[in-house]
Amino acid sequence: MTDNRLEGQQILLLPEGSSRVLGRDAQRTNIAVGIAVANAIKTTLGPKGMDKMLVSELGDIVITNDGATILEEMNVEHPVAKIMVDIAKTQDKEVGDGTTTVVIMAGELLRGAGELLEQGIHPTTIIRGYKMAANKASEILFQKSKAIDIKDDSILQKIALVSIGSKNIGDDNTKKALAKIVISAVKQVVEQNNSGKYTVDHDFIKIEKKAGGSINNTELINGVLIDKEVAHPGMPKTIANAKIALMDVALEIEKTETDAKIEITSPEQMQAFLQQEEKMLKEMVEKVKNVKADVLVTQKGIDDVAQHYLAKAGIMAVRRVKKSDMEKLSRATGGKIVTSLEDLNINDLGFAGLVEERKISGEQMIFVEKCKVPKSVTIFVRGGTQQAVDEAERSLADVIGAVSSAIENGRFVIGGGSIEIDIANSLREYASDVGGREQLAVQKFADAIEIVPKTLSESAGMYPVDTLVELRSKHKGKEGSVYGVDIMNNSVSNMDKLGIYEPMMVKKQAIFSASEAAEIILRIDDMISSKGKSGAGGMPPNMGGMGGME
Repeated sequence: MTDNRLEGQQILLLPEGSSRVLGRDAQRTNIAVGIAVANAIKTTLGPKGMDKMLVSELGDIVITNDGATILEEMNVEHPVAKIMVDIAKTQDKEVGDGTTTVVIMAGELLRGAGELLEQGIHPTTIIRGYKMAANKASEILFQKSKAIDIKDDSILQKIALVSIGSKNIGDDNTKKALAKIVISAVKQVVEQNNSGKYTVDHDFIKIEKKAGGSINNTELINGVLIDKEVAHPGMPKTIANAKIALMDVALEIEKTETDAKIEITSPEQMQAFLQQEEKMLKEMVEKVKNVKADVLVTQKGIDDVAQHYLAKAGIMAVRRVKKSDMEKLSRATGGKIVTSLEDLNINDLGFAGLVEERKISGEQMIFVEKCKVPKSVTIFVRGGTQQAVDEAERSLADVIGAVSSAIENGRFVIGGGSIEIDIANSLREYASDVGGREQLAVQKFADAIEIVPKTLSESAGMYPVDTLVELRSKHKGKEGSVYGVDIMNNSVSNMDKLGIYEPMMVKKQAIFSASEAAEIILRIDDMISSKGKSGAGGMPPNMGGMGGME
């Protein structure tokens, strides 16, 4: 016997006033937000992409066309918008480039999924089709890619120029010079493991920036640039063929760990105490002098008396240097960071052809350069304004990521939207083999991939539909797989002849990240205000939209 007493009664599951969006409304809202985020940065793609100006509440200005920076600086509140920001961050961390591509691709995947949902296709069917399409796209990507040799600077130069081409920093000659700087920097720090695989640690390519001069004054320092000054005015400001002691030791009389009380009852005792303190500091300096070091760099402090004795000994000293800079100095000079003065010996010293304090834009900086085989280098960025310097720094970080990805993965593809057309054409053929409703999702995935050449043609002022039709037609011919969007000449051209190359890893990461983000968002059919860690409601007040965006 069934108890029907509760039927028709309203059961209050959540507190009154709690936010909740469910079912198709939740899916529609999430898809709309994802597309809105993609549209916000869509126009920044490519060499003719536009910049965005981001103004904070305090009036701070950021002008950039770097996708990850735009999304990070934007004031987004909607949870789905935050997912889109996260995939851009992941792309940036993993491969250093392609942040705009991954977001607009995810937006198009969501747009296609929305159309399929309206046709009554279940989200799990779409997700299954997207997974199949992403895996197939990865296979096609590898088949169409070509191997790259780390010694082939011409290919690396072309990859670097494509990455820096979309940035508004200097003219073509400036971009070529910057590309060469990045390639030299990456090849300087690259390491090869026992299996022959190359790895690049970006932490050892330091980008130091200072407003002043022009972008053309940007230079590669085979060593480390420290934003500090020499500790004492009496110390030498320039030392050639420097022997450098790197220390994590304070040249100071440290306080006792436990509270201690010293009773001094006469001027003689006071004098003796001060003399003993001075003697101890002098002995510390003697230990540095005895190993024939002429430059001392320490992470800790240096007492005024110790500074005096170091200056008398002709030793240049730099104090309170950041730990990260100490590690870079160790790799650049070959020196060891010593944590005890007692252990300091001549074998621990590093070497640099020149250590010099220079005045840059009114501030003292120390250049440790001309190292023999530096495994840490510095790119010193200059520019006419702070905004120009900041954008140059972001641009160089992207180029470092692109070149590193090409070297580490060892493969590249033809860019300009060419590889995307190849993948899309192959996916449409694959869709017929898949069959069932999943083939509709595979076809939508193919359409989404084509957003790259479509957006490139839009930013160049071309007709995107005509461009896509021409590209599809060309790619079905014998030599069609090399054709893409020639933005500079507003035409469809041979990208191989133009040298438009991109790292395969950047494309692969973008495909999988965009696919996974779309799948996560499509699985959501209910959005409920949660307590969060603090116990307060965690859902933004405006569930239907995004903070500060339309």
